[in-house]
Amino acid sequence: MTFSNNANDPIGSGPLPRRASRGVVVQHGARKVIVGGDAPVVVQSMTNTDTADVIGTAIQVKELARAGSEIVRITVNTPEAAAAVPAIREQLDRMDVDVPLVGDFHYNGHLLLRDYPECAQALSKYRINPGNVGQGAKRDTQFAQMIETAIRYDKPVRIGVNWGSLDQALLARIMDENAARAQPWSAQSVMYEALITSAIENAQRAEELGMRRDQIVLSCKVSGVQDLIAVYRELGKRCDYALHLGLTEAGMGSKGIVASTAALSVLLQEGIGDTIRISLTPEPGGDRTKEVVVGQEILQTMGLRKFTPMVIACPGCGRTTSTVFQELADNIQTFLREQMPEWKKTYPGVEAMNVAVMGCIVNGPGESKHANIGISLPGTGESPAAPVFVDGQKVATLRGERIVDEFKTIVLDYVQKNYGKQTETI
Repeated sequence: MTFSNNANDPIGSGPLPRRASRGVVVQHGARKVIVGGDAPVVVQSMTNTDTADVIGTAIQVKELARAGSEIVRITVNTPEAAAAVPAIREQLDRMDVDVPLVGDFHYNGHLLLRDYPECAQALSKYRINPGNVGQGAKRDTQFAQMIETAIRYDKPVRIGVNWGSLDQALLARIMDENAARAQPWSAQSVMYEALITSAIENAQRAEELGMRRDQIVLSCKVSGVQDLIAVYRELGKRCDYALHLGLTEAGMGSKGIVASTAALSVLLQEGIGDTIRISLTPEPGGDRTKEVVVGQEILQTMGLRKFTPMVIACPGCGRTTSTVFQELADNIQTFLREQMPEWKKTYPGVEAMNVAVMGCIVNGPGESKHANIGISLPGTGESPAAPVFVDGQKVATLRGERIVDEFKTIVLDYVQKNYGKQTETI
């Protein structure tokens, strides 16, 4: 939200600001995803399978797409991986999964795109790291080969700079320029400048080679929260390319979630960022789709997008010594997310629904009345009854062991009545 200095304006009036950027089309068949321009911020993810494993990779892409990933990136690092890409695309198409695929190239991308034209065609977008396209005289040639391939097949590219793999020649040049200053910058500022300069100069080089500006996305990945904010604020000032946001190597569990949320939320609030990825390290054997859910929840809790009905639940206290409300909240939240792949086709608008699952009489009835559907479970010592509210009105009181099933029935009934597609009458 934006705030006004005019006391006559309502507090929090007006939409969140959005930085002006070019809209980049990432497409597979009839499926078009717009990154930048006036389009909503896009959520993307990346597989961690061996891309040469066609079935394993296709299954994970399907899982990520079903969870809500609108673009999925896959590693293309070997001839075997490049050869597998068309088969992965075919397998996804057979499963009716039309999510666009992005190929992630480092070191040998120019060779793989040249030697495996079916791979180059099957991908919807290429990610190129200018720090890993080659050294010395080979660098410019190999970068040009990748851009020329993208132009030949009409594919957009993300020029993705990472501070762990910066172009060393460019960094040396920036350091020399800094040494000549009357008041040299700090090492941190030099690093920021190298990241930004690398992204913009390589984008300009791509344009010189014939790529359209509306086919280019930029990113400057770092792993520190304040570093990411500083770099993207400056990058956003200097160019109008679409920007991809992500904290690289964010970490595991709550650390990765908190760090990513802290960094991306500040930038998104300032209107910076057109597509995001939450780079979580999964727990051993963990669910890769977690990074998609976190990305969606960041955007939805900020009011930028709506993906799935949100469950409001109290944290619990000494009044809620029973775990019933916690179990119900978890059960309902999982139930709602699992329904969304089908509900979004059948019940348009249902993603805006709010459900409250509260644990005692203090805030329970009030919060439940504010939600579309709410239930206030009894706290310690309270009467063993759970009033249910629909759009602010009490409609039922649930008791006994079937509260979960009965509340789900009320939720389903509400969804069907309020979000069902209207049929025309003749």
